[in-house]
Amino acid sequence: MIVALDGTVLTIAQPALQRDLHASFVQVQWTSTGYLIAVASLLVLAGRLGDRYGHQRIFALGILGFGAASAGIGLAPGIGWVIALRLAQGVFGALLQPATLGMLRATYPPDQLAMPLALRTSAIGLAAAAGPVLGGALSAHFGWRAVFFLNVPPALLVGVLALAARLPTPPHPHDPTEAGAQPPTPTSPPPARSPLDLPGAALLSLTLLCLVHTLVALPESGWTVVTLLTIGVGTAACAAFVRHERRTASPLIPPTVLTSRAVVSALSVLLCASAGLFGALFVGSYFLQDVLGLDPLQSGLRVLPLAVMMVLSAPASAVVQRRHGSRRTSFTAMTLLAAGILVLSQLTSASGPLAIGGGFALLGAGFGTVMVTATAVIVRQVSVDHAGVAGGLQQTAMNIGPTLGVALATMLTTLTSAMSATLLVLAVIAATGALATYGFPNRHVPNVPNAHNGAQGTEKETKEVGKCGPGSS
Repeated sequence: MIVALDGTVLTIAQPALQRDLHASFVQVQWTSTGYLIAVASLLVLAGRLGDRYGHQRIFALGILGFGAASAGIGLAPGIGWVIALRLAQGVFGALLQPATLGMLRATYPPDQLAMPLALRTSAIGLAAAAGPVLGGALSAHFGWRAVFFLNVPPALLVGVLALAARLPTPPHPHDPTEAGAQPPTPTSPPPARSPLDLPGAALLSLTLLCLVHTLVALPESGWTVVTLLTIGVGTAACAAFVRHERRTASPLIPPTVLTSRAVVSALSVLLCASAGLFGALFVGSYFLQDVLGLDPLQSGLRVLPLAVMMVLSAPASAVVQRRHGSRRTSFTAMTLLAAGILVLSQLTSASGPLAIGGGFALLGAGFGTVMVTATAVIVRQVSVDHAGVAGGLQQTAMNIGPTLGVALATMLTTLTSAMSATLLVLAVIAATGALATYGFPNRHVPNVPNAHNGAQGTEKETKEVGKCGPGSS
């Protein structure tokens, strides 16, 4: 919630920051771009560190460092310091985000994860809704520095709690997702710790860094020599990463994670959903202010149904998912998301608040639901030992998707000069995500011990398990 709040309030505070520090527009943009690059390129490595050294410890380091960097930005004498500290803030933000999913996976058995994940999603939605209002009020009355000081008390409090609290353990002594797994005996030696794949982490970070930089720079500068060089470096790093992971004895991303059909499908769904949502928000904000002539506060009120529905739909989706399964729930959610984008594509200067609010409400209901269900699929399909890597992959998709959506929306709007055509393309992306939900397990099937293979149920259950891929539950 602190991370989500930080991003939304910064957007409102950037104009005041630019005036006060006499910064250029490009320098101010780097306060966001630098943070995004640092976060996106380090999330998977951060998740792997949590798996290795403990998610609670990594989370505490991340949240305390995030708060310290926020305090430093609030005291920064110049724009150079702000950019450097935002990069540091991105590093700490990368540490804490996968750790939240890792701690939940270690605490709750798979069949009880939906509601904790839903509450996590609702908190993010609440922060996103409160951010613009809170950021505007703080900037107007106390200056832009107050926006960053806002992070310090809760970060310090949460960090101390993370260090002091003892992480509860699930009722089962062994991971229920591992079919046939035997609980450890009191005399069993601790498992050997595999070496950390630093070359793989470096190659993946370089790949993601080049990808994010390209997506951010391409809409503004076009196909320049620097852009082409960045694409070339990123492609080479990606190829080297794949080759390295196939050959190393202890890969950064365990093969069982990316060979799971459910995990790959869920990552694809999150990528499509976040790209569609944030691309539509980007286009919609220009429509509200340039076409309808609304000020930022009035525009924020028009978009408010999105945040409200996101907060409400997240816990509701946990109940719906338990009854109808993740596949049907996610397909319906992506359909709602695509429908919301289509509604926005039909808006004109004569459209009233009801039509505008209805479109954004559909976006919020769809995105809040699919974020819970797809995240639950990813976290359930991996063992506790790999929960951090899975969380890092989930957070990477949630960071790359918005960047992709905004970049695509910018380029299409520039080429076509038509809001409706851009939104139709984004609706197609959301529809593609709906098709990807067919890779989800339809229902959660508990493992029942069997003398032959460690998991058995009815004929229907066996078929469902077969559809889920390796490591599925």
